[in-house]
Amino acid sequence: MRADLSGVDPLAYNLATRTNVADALTRSACQFPTRAAIVERDEVITYAQLDATVDALAATLVARGVAVGAPVATLMTTSWKFLAVYFACARVGAVAVPINVTLAPTDIEWILADAGVEHLVVDDAFAPLLAQLPARQRAHTVIATNDAPEATIPWAQATAPAPGPVEVLVEDRAAVQCLYTSGTTSRPKGVLTSHLSVLVAALTNALALGHAWGPEPSVLINALPLFHTTALNTLCLPVLVTGGTVVLVAPFDPARVLDEIEARRATHAMLLPLMWQAIIAEFDRRPRDVGSVRRAVYAMAPMSTALLDAVDERFANAAVILGSGQTEVVPATVLQWPEHRWSAPTSWGPPVPTVATTCLDAAGRPTSGEGEIAYRGPHVCLGYWNNASANADAFAGGWFHSGDVGHLDGEQVVWFTDRLKDIIKTGGENVSSVDVERVVSSLPGVRESSIVGIPDDYWGEMVCAVVVPDGSVDAAELPAAVVAGARGQLAGFQVPKRVVVVDALPKTATGKTRKHELRALLVPPAPGAPPAPPQ
Repeated sequence: MRADLSGVDPLAYNLATRTNVADALTRSACQFPTRAAIVERDEVITYAQLDATVDALAATLVARGVAVGAPVATLMTTSWKFLAVYFACARVGAVAVPINVTLAPTDIEWILADAGVEHLVVDDAFAPLLAQLPARQRAHTVIATNDAPEATIPWAQATAPAPGPVEVLVEDRAAVQCLYTSGTTSRPKGVLTSHLSVLVAALTNALALGHAWGPEPSVLINALPLFHTTALNTLCLPVLVTGGTVVLVAPFDPARVLDEIEARRATHAMLLPLMWQAIIAEFDRRPRDVGSVRRAVYAMAPMSTALLDAVDERFANAAVILGSGQTEVVPATVLQWPEHRWSAPTSWGPPVPTVATTCLDAAGRPTSGEGEIAYRGPHVCLGYWNNASANADAFAGGWFHSGDVGHLDGEQVVWFTDRLKDIIKTGGENVSSVDVERVVSSLPGVRESSIVGIPDDYWGEMVCAVVVPDGSVDAAELPAAVVAGARGQLAGFQVPKRVVVVDALPKTATGKTRKHELRALLVPPAPGAPPAPPQ
């Protein structure tokens, strides 16, 4: 059965029925016009102000010829203006392409070229960088966030009040964003995600994390970069579509985070493990009132029992939980329930209600044992941009293949073993680098660690620990102490056979260790070998 729509204007029908990320913001603005949507230092942006700015930017994009499906890139730091640009792209059906501004200029140029970007919004700080890139010559539109260099559109002009609402036909499954994943052994991949996926995920995260629509809004502290899916899709959008307040703290400063929690009566905070470590140290230096926090979430890496206990003690009213996911399946895809902090603290928790999760064996069939974690549901991306072979692999068998290995227990709790590419095969045994990292990072003298496999003539691969010292153990004695401590908690084949002490681990902008860089450090290329592919 189908409705006869022959007499209905397609745009009118689309406006009346669609799923659009920007429409969700407008609904919040209609209900809570004077409520703070975003707080950035001393600047408070109400929902009415944010929605009006989005309308104005949308009108500018249309006037500049930005068509449905056209990529609009941002070279911007974390700010309320970043979010305004994102929603404006959604409103006109453009595809937001947030650029990781910590990348090298050559990598940024590659992404801009790969995405075919002709329209950009640029913070003043990145105007000199843009001027050096060939992309600048291709650009039809460059909007600058403050004082515009020559031949760009200043923010004040781009956000001049729009003459009326901007109404563009945008399908539910149209792409709203293209986020480029961190490259490890190849160029980054552009992940295209639809309005439907992003909005379903936002509402699911709101449900799972306790964001309520009504008179008691959530107040979220966000210290992560908005060009990453965690800050954008998992943290900020669920708050904004339910009428809460996002407090931006960038760059990360533990003292300022605690000050903002106390001053704004924040209800939610999501930080990386090293950030939580810094928060605890600052809290112990000068305690604040953090009793308003209901959810203290961590992600990207496991936290030691000692650090979890410390967060529990200082944030006594908060449930301390782990969230997990990946850019391709809008996170969180799995999320611990508060009870799992005690019953299954090293698990990933169960799938969220809008994501079906299974494990696949080597033949691609669901298995009750260990296998590749795979997903189905509206969170799953549209696919990779300009990469047919990656799409063929990712969607094989009707599941999205994550590249992660693990299993589900009888209560459908997901237990992560490792990334497929990071499992170490040593002496006929498979070693989870995550399991070894959890032990090594908890040893005296170790601030953090990363475990990688390096080629070995006898073992096939050797388990190698790269550790950052905390200063409590002499650096010269730390390798032997790590091996001795690991022997007391791990099987013999899991114990690191080599320990390397470094000042810091190479990290992505969201705190994930770049293990390919560690492998390259530990195993220099053979003479005459071709250079590693650019990242």
